[in-house]
Amino acid sequence: MRTRVARRAARDLAPGHNEGMGDWEFRHLSLPRGTSRNVARRLLTEAAEHHGWELARLRLYPDGSRRVVLRRRIIRAVRTM
Repeated sequence: MRTRVARRAARDLAPGHNEGMGDWEFRHLSLPRGTSRNVARRLLTEAAEHHGWELARLRLYPDGSRRVVLRRRIIRAVRTM
């Protein structure tokens, strides 16, 4: 069974979808259990401020581990001449 994020990623990458709106690049992270909320927050803040990533999904599991999906828009240069 495909997850909601996988379905959304497949839909966004389908030809002709959001034409002219650009494409998304996804990055999947796994944070081990024992990682504090403060450390996770700092890691995600750094990714957002310095690398242009935004949080698409964060899932916290019962054992304390986290799975994070980050995304950023791919901007393609358009030739003007």
